[in-house]
Amino acid sequence: MTASGTIGVGLTRREDARILRGETRYLDDIVRPGMLHAAFVRSPHAAATIAALRVPVGVEGLVAVLSSADLGGLARFPVTEPPGSQIEAAEAHPVLADGEVRYAGQPVAMVLAASRALAEDAAERVDVEYEVHEPILSPRESEHVMMRWSARRGDVDAAFAEAAHIVSGSYALARLIAAPMETRGVVAEHDPELDMLTLWCSAQDIHRPLAQLAHILRRPPESLRLIVPDVGGAFGSKGVIAPEVAAVAAGTLAVGAPVKWTEDRLENLIGAYQGRGMEADLELALDARGRMLALRARLRADLGGYLLTTTPIPPHTAGTLLPGCYDIPAADVQVLGTRTNKVPTGPYRGAGRPDAAYMIESLVDAAARALDVDRVALRRRNLIRGFPHRTATGLDYDSGDFERCLDRALDLLGPVAPAEPGEVRGQGVALYVERSGGAWESAEIRLDPDGRFRVASSANPHGQGHETTFAQIAAERLLVSPDAIELQFGDSATSPAGVGTFGSRSVAQAGSAVAMAADALVACGRDRAAQVLGVQTDRITHAASGFSASTGTVSWDSLAKSTSLGPLRAEARFQSANVFSSGAHGATVSIDRRTGALRVDRLVAVDDAGIVINPLLVHGQVIGGTVQALGECLTEEAVYDEAGRPGARSFLDYSLLTAADVPPITTAEVATPTPLNPLGAKGAGEGGAVGALPAIANAVADALGGVVVTPPFTAEKLWRALQEQSLRARGGEGSS
Repeated sequence: MTASGTIGVGLTRREDARILRGETRYLDDIVRPGMLHAAFVRSPHAAATIAALRVPVGVEGLVAVLSSADLGGLARFPVTEPPGSQIEAAEAHPVLADGEVRYAGQPVAMVLAASRALAEDAAERVDVEYEVHEPILSPRESEHVMMRWSARRGDVDAAFAEAAHIVSGSYALARLIAAPMETRGVVAEHDPELDMLTLWCSAQDIHRPLAQLAHILRRPPESLRLIVPDVGGAFGSKGVIAPEVAAVAAGTLAVGAPVKWTEDRLENLIGAYQGRGMEADLELALDARGRMLALRARLRADLGGYLLTTTPIPPHTAGTLLPGCYDIPAADVQVLGTRTNKVPTGPYRGAGRPDAAYMIESLVDAAARALDVDRVALRRRNLIRGFPHRTATGLDYDSGDFERCLDRALDLLGPVAPAEPGEVRGQGVALYVERSGGAWESAEIRLDPDGRFRVASSANPHGQGHETTFAQIAAERLLVSPDAIELQFGDSATSPAGVGTFGSRSVAQAGSAVAMAADALVACGRDRAAQVLGVQTDRITHAASGFSASTGTVSWDSLAKSTSLGPLRAEARFQSANVFSSGAHGATVSIDRRTGALRVDRLVAVDDAGIVINPLLVHGQVIGGTVQALGECLTEEAVYDEAGRPGARSFLDYSLLTAADVPPITTAEVATPTPLNPLGAKGAGEGGAVGALPAIANAVADALGGVVVTPPFTAEKLWRALQEQSLRARGGEGSS
C-alpha cells in the first residue's frame, strides 16, 4: 500500500486475520480469580403480581439469591427523551422485578453459585408465587401511553380539503429479534481498596453503558471502568446494558466477589429487547397532477412492558422520517408508544428508519394505483431536488441526489420477465432516507518511538471494521501506509470521551475526529521539524517522505526517535448535526399460485453514503443489511401466544435465513458528499435494512394486484391474498 491515496480503496479487513486465527477474546473467554456465576429466575407470566419469593436451602454451590429488595437503593433505567417527545419516566425498567412483572422472561431474582450449572440448578428451585393478571398484547388496546411525539407544519386541513385525491393505507411491522451470534454478557469485579468497579461487557461501546450504570448504581462515573472485548455482533441490541448486567454489577458489590453472566440462546430470544413492532394509519393528499400536498400519520408503537434507555428512539425516528425523499409541504404526524405485556423494544438495525420507509413507500405505491399513474413517474414528480431541505417533520437534509439513485436502481433492475406458468410475478422499487451522524466523538493520536502511530478512538467496533477504516483515514492525512497505524478501542480508562457506536454514525463522527486528530499531529510534526531543520514553520512542507525544507528533510521515524523533544501527540473532538444517507432499492418476486410460496428472484441496492472510505466494507454492510431485511420479509417474526408467552424458544422457532436463501444482490453507489464533516462521509451501516424491506413489499403487492400483506410474507398469507385476488377478478368478494 502506498503512503497516500488510501481513501476510497477497498482494503480487506485487518481484523479478519486475528479472528480467523482464533486470537479473539470474547466475553465468555474472561475468567477472574474466585469468580461466581449468575443465573436468573425469570417470570413465566406476562402480567402478574409477585406474592412471595422463597429461597432454597442446602443447595450445592449456592452462594446467594438476590431479589430487588436485596439490591435496594438502585435506580431504574435512565430513559432518553427524543426532541419534542413526552416520556413517562415512571415506566422505566427496574433492574429486578419490584413487586410485579410485565413480561414473560423478566428477571425476578439473581442466583449466584460456584459454577454456571450449579447456578442454573439453584434458580430452578427458587419458588416464586404469582397472582396472574390478563395481559395486554396489542398496542391499540393499551391505554398505558409511555411516550408521545407529534409534528405539524403547514395548513394540513386546507390541503386535504382542496385535494383532488386522498389515498389512505394501514401498515404494520412485526416485532423482530436481533439474534447476534454472540449473546449478551458481563463479568464484574470490585476493588475495595480503590472502590473501583470494573466490568467487561459485550456491548456496542463503552460510554453509554458506563453512564447508564452510574445512574442505576448511583455511583460516580469515575468509580466505574468499562472494558468491551471482542464483540460477536449486536445489530443495535447491545446499545443498552441489559437489566441482568446491572444486577450482576450490584451483586458483585453485595457479595464481594467477581461475578459472570453469559446469556444462553433461550434467554436471548425471550429476554433481550426486540425491534420494530409498529403500525400506522396514513393519509396522503395529492392535487390533480399528482403532486403531494400533505401527509397525515398516526403511528402506534408497541414498547413492551417498560422503557429501557433507548426504547423511545425508534418510534420517534420513524415519525420524523415519514416524509422520506418526497417534497411534502405539510404534515401532521403523531406517534404514541404504548405499554404491552411483552419484552421491551429498542433499536434494531435501522431503528425506525425501515418502518418509515416501508410505510411511506407502500403508501406511494397505493397512490399510484389509485391515480392510475406509473409508480416511478409519481415518485419523480415529488422528489426533493434542492438541498439543504427542511422536511415537514423538522429534519434538515444536508445533501442527496434521490433521482440519480432511482435511475441507477431502475437500470440495474431492468424489466420484469414474464411469469412462469402457475406463478404471479411482481416488481417493486423504493426510496429511503437514513439519518446518521449527530452529537460528537473524539480521538487521540500519538507517534511512539517505534515509529508507529497509535490512534485511540471514542467509538467501538463490533463487526463494522473500524480498525481498517480508521487506519485508512489516519494514513490519508499523515501520508503514511495504513500498516503504520495501530487502533485502540474499548476501555474507558484509556479511550477518549465520546458517545458511542450506533445509528451508522461511526465514520461521520468518530472518523472525522480521527481525521482532525491526524491533521493536528501533522501540525505538531511540522513545528517539530522546523525546530530540527532550523527554519520557520511556514517553510516546512509535508509529503510522503516526511517534512521538508530547503535545509533538509525529517521523516516521521526520525521525529519518533527524537525523545529529547518530548512525545508527539494530538487530540480532536468533532461535533455536527445529523447527516442523511439515502438510496433506492428494487426487487423482483414470484409467487406460486397453488401454495403461496414466495421467491425473491433479484434485489438491487443503490446507496448514497457520501464519500466512501472503503468500498469493500460498505459493500459488506449493504449486503448484510439487505439480507436482514430479506429475513424480515420471508421468515422472521417474534410471536406471542394469548397468554403473552414468547413463541421463540430456539432457532427452530425463530427462523433465520441461510446463504442458500439469498437471491442475487446487485449493489451500486451514488456519492453526494455532506458539507457537515471534513470527510464528506455519511452512514452506510443500515441502508440495506431500510431500503430492501419496502422494495420487496412493493414487489409483493404488485404481484398480488395491489393487495397489501403485512410482513413476513408467509405462504399462507400470500395464498389467502391470491384467493382474494381471484375472487375479485371473478366479481365475487373475499377476505384475507
